[in-house]
Amino acid sequence: MIYFFYGPDDFRLKEKLDSMIREYKARHQGGLDLAIFDFEETDFEKFRIFFESYSMFSEKKLGVVRNLFVASADKREKFLDFLKKSGLAKDKESFLALAENLKPMEEKKRTTKYVFSDEISKDIFSFLTAKPSLAEEFEILQGIKLENWIKKRVEKEGAKINDRAIKKLVEFAGADLWRLKGEIEKLASFRSGELILEKDVDELVDSRVETDIFKTVDALASRQRAIAFRLLRRHLAKGESELYLLSMLAYQFRNLLVVKDQTERGEPFYALQKKLKMHPFVLKKTFDQSKNFSFGALKKIYERLEDIDQAIKTGRLEGQAALDLLVAEIAG
Repeated sequence: MIYFFYGPDDFRLKEKLDSMIREYKARHQGGLDLAIFDFEETDFEKFRIFFESYSMFSEKKLGVVRNLFVASADKREKFLDFLKKSGLAKDKESFLALAENLKPMEEKKRTTKYVFSDEISKDIFSFLTAKPSLAEEFEILQGIKLENWIKKRVEKEGAKINDRAIKKLVEFAGADLWRLKGEIEKLASFRSGELILEKDVDELVDSRVETDIFKTVDALASRQRAIAFRLLRRHLAKGESELYLLSMLAYQFRNLLVVKDQTERGEPFYALQKKLKMHPFVLKKTFDQSKNFSFGALKKIYERLEDIDQAIKTGRLEGQAALDLLVAEIAG
């Protein structure tokens, strides 16, 4: 079977794929027939051998593919040819899962819904979204769907929130689920299970990235570890959690990735405000900071932030130690 999750909502895409991997591990304790392939780095033959080789174990196979649409054309061609010939889409014993963050076409130029680099990627997308593959689209949440997501997320944190507080949270943080996740965790922790009110959002949620977060990123970029440590500890002294700080850093590094991607594509600064819909203050600071990082470095930092977030939540790392490790790795 093939499971294809796609769209511009990278937060829910990651959650969906992570959930599928957790469910597989829970059902198959050995985990010996689980493999993750990053197609930017993994040799295609390893992927092919994984699915074609006989397993001495009774577990069903689960292969997870990442970064398919940014892989080389040769690798993508081999991948599509393999899918067509292997019959994997109808195989009940082997499962392939993909989660691809896709960029929507601009409305004025819209011929297809998403941007693809070439015809090979279009063909892969057509194959993966056709039956018998199981495809699910994750669009950016808006309106009532976004408000319902916030309500459910708050309940997941063991709290409740009223409608006015939800609308104020959307006003401050927009549809950025990564940012909202951190803000909800902070609000739920502050209220300790009680109803979150509009005044709580006014008091605890900043409508823009806090100045100290920009200073922290500046310190990381210039390899000033002592300053970065001091700034993060200042946040902790205010009572903010390590997970909240990680969400704020992830929010800003995600902004940096988006801006860096656009500038490397030749998009002028004056056009970014309308296209990205960032607060002018956030955009200017992010644009300036993006000059201090390569796109590859930003991507690795962002992925590392996700890894550390999971390590804290699963108890593999203590919060303070995780933040110290992150600073040492980036500013080392």
